[in-house]
Amino acid sequence: MKLAYEACFEKDLKNISDKNLLKKIKSTIEEIRKTDKLSSISNLKKLRGYETFYRIRIGDYRIGIEIIEDCVIFTRVLHRKEVYRYFP
Repeated sequence: MKLAYEACFEKDLKNISDKNLLKKIKSTIEEIRKTDKLSSISNLKKLRGYETFYRIRIGDYRIGIEIIEDCVIFTRVLHRKEVYRYFP
């Protein structure tokens, strides 16, 4: 799959200081890059009410993504208490 990153996603990554969490996020991004099917992405859940928006759970953090055809757009990565205020 093709990957794209929004500026706010990159900004959110810079604000995360937990090294273990950053490693998990990077491994999740690599997993998505290598896969061809949505069903093979772990902890992926479609958001109700939206056709193209999904979230990936990593501990207490959520990665907000949008999937359009074969392109995955990483939108936000925030704590679970904050993510749904800013995503989608």
